[in-house]
Amino acid sequence: MSTRIVILGAGTGGTLAANRLHRELKHAQPDITVVDLDDSHVYQPGLLFMPFGLANSHDIVRPRHRQLHRGITYVQQPIDHVDIEANLVTLEGGRKLPYDVLIVATGAVLAPEETEGLTDAMAIDVAHHFYTLSGAEALESALARFERGRIVVNVVDMPIKCPVAPLEFCFLADWYFHERGIREHVEITYVTPLDGAFTKPVASATLSGLLAEKNIGLITEFNTGSVDGAARHLVGYDGREASFDLAVVIPVHSGAAYVGRSPGLGDELNFVPTDVHTLQSLAKPNVFVIGDATNVPASKAGSVTHFEGEVLVENVQRFIAGESLDASFDGHANCFIETGFDKALLIDFNYETEPLPGHFPSALGLPLLKQSHMNHLGKLMFQWFYWHGLLPGRDIPGLGSGMPSAGKHAAAEHAAEQNKEHVS
Repeated sequence: MSTRIVILGAGTGGTLAANRLHRELKHAQPDITVVDLDDSHVYQPGLLFMPFGLANSHDIVRPRHRQLHRGITYVQQPIDHVDIEANLVTLEGGRKLPYDVLIVATGAVLAPEETEGLTDAMAIDVAHHFYTLSGAEALESALARFERGRIVVNVVDMPIKCPVAPLEFCFLADWYFHERGIREHVEITYVTPLDGAFTKPVASATLSGLLAEKNIGLITEFNTGSVDGAARHLVGYDGREASFDLAVVIPVHSGAAYVGRSPGLGDELNFVPTDVHTLQSLAKPNVFVIGDATNVPASKAGSVTHFEGEVLVENVQRFIAGESLDASFDGHANCFIETGFDKALLIDFNYETEPLPGHFPSALGLPLLKQSHMNHLGKLMFQWFYWHGLLPGRDIPGLGSGMPSAGKHAAAEHAAEQNKEHVS
């Protein structure tokens, strides 16, 4: 009897895992079934560009089932719950899918209702986000109407999908209003619960400097308790307020709702507790987790999911064979940060090493922590690679899942270089 592998979620993680497993286990002819609630696969990095008229839904949406290799079964049905003791997935309507190995890849979902007043502010068109197709389209209309006033970009809480995206939105808004010739009439402020612009000190210093250079305000350690749409201000739990005419609010994220209906599978936020190096769940040995559905302390980003995929697929094979697992995933993340005016930054880091200057993936590669047109082109080219390389589960020659150290400079060296540039 062939091994039954059920993958919940046909986004980035579920699709690339299914395709890799189909290729690696083809001689064993596994029974691979992928489940999702719709047939629209969204290239999520493209959502950032939609509010500025730089992308549309036709550019970034393709059928989910067509991204899966022939021989993989696709089931379009919402998930009701998982019984990890019985090794059984129950779908809405009662259909049951038994499994030998389960892969949870249902990502993260927005929970605006968790912030008092946010859904009301969204209903009266003064608060928006760009993390869904409908949200990005509505925000495009709101920006087109905006002529002057205060725009606040607010991250309510971490973790969120693509943690650099709100910063990118600020930078692109600066470019957008310059292009319209009204930048001097628009005040842009980034409001974050973090103690800096980003989670990692070296990158945070670079990004804070870039915000200041572009005359974008920065309010840190602001924990949003409520959004008052009528009065148009954010209210922090400490009583501070941030006023706006238009708010771009990135809501609280959680795991998929069915996780909460599946005893023993998830945590209080419906993310799945996961071994940070093997990607095996802590709930049961035959359950693995990939992408935004995990609770691992790595960025919830497509690049992380890609690097996770190599280790996860190897470990599913080892689990089926009764072998010890590979504990090599190091939290590797690689992110292009669009900064406007056809330039972008690139950062590369993992669990232990913060973003450092230098080049990626080697000394002859793209510049790290520096704006460049080449990085901007890399950001744009990633969309082609996403559809034709990442989702099909192809390997990148010369670049494995682990973070490369070649071409990077130490933090102390970077500080010295910055000080030298400042003095000169």
